Amino acid sequence: MAGTHLILKSHSVILFQGDSITAAGRDYSRVGPNSPEGLGIGYARKIADAILENHPGEHLQFYNRGVSGNQIQDLYQRWEMDSLRLLPDLISILIGVNDTWNQLVLGLGSNPDEYRVLSKKILEETRKALPDSKLVLCEPFILLTGEVSEEWEADVTQRQQIFRDLAVEYEAIFVPFQTALDQEAHHVPPHHLLDDGVHPTDLGHQVLAECWMKEVLG
Repeated sequence: MAGTHLILKSHSVILFQGDSITAAGRDYSRVGPNSPEGLGIGYARKIADAILENHPGEHLQFYNRGVSGNQIQDLYQRWEMDSLRLLPDLISILIGVNDTWNQLVLGLGSNPDEYRVLSKKILEETRKALPDSKLVLCEPFILLTGEVSEEWEADVTQRQQIFRDLAVEYEAIFVPFQTALDQEAHHVPPHHLLDDGVHPTDLGHQVLAECWMKEVLG
């Protein structure tokens, strides 16, 4: 069921997928598991570091395959090569804000209906190829600061609801990143979390990492 907490098994392969928020400066040439450079400096690295520190004998393998600038169609096109072939036991997906950005600013992003269709295709293909893999759907997010204005909210909200619905449909764990950031923004200015309204600062990545671990690991 959506929200079910996961117990990682020994030798599990954990994959983080998405755009620049997930990539977070990773070295694309470092493709092996648990590479500090390959994991980047964002929430994926913080999660991997924390879990590996607490489970040193479990031989867990963490991969980051986030690609800067990706929209849902880009993720779908590389899904087999960059996801399914790694045979992950857990796949964490964060995608959507570039779709909004490109749709509103350039008219080139996916609309919410296209986003839903391609997200479902990704999940369907994953269920067929890897029926036992755990799915984690992370809520796309924004804060009203930097490049982001109120006109973004309606589009992003639709994509958030799509991922909530798909989490139920595909028995995935839903990670409420927007809620976590909104709560933290009561205590610090929004630009201290997302410097341009989209890309997290180090503090923002820490908020995402703690939210992810709470929802996925309990």
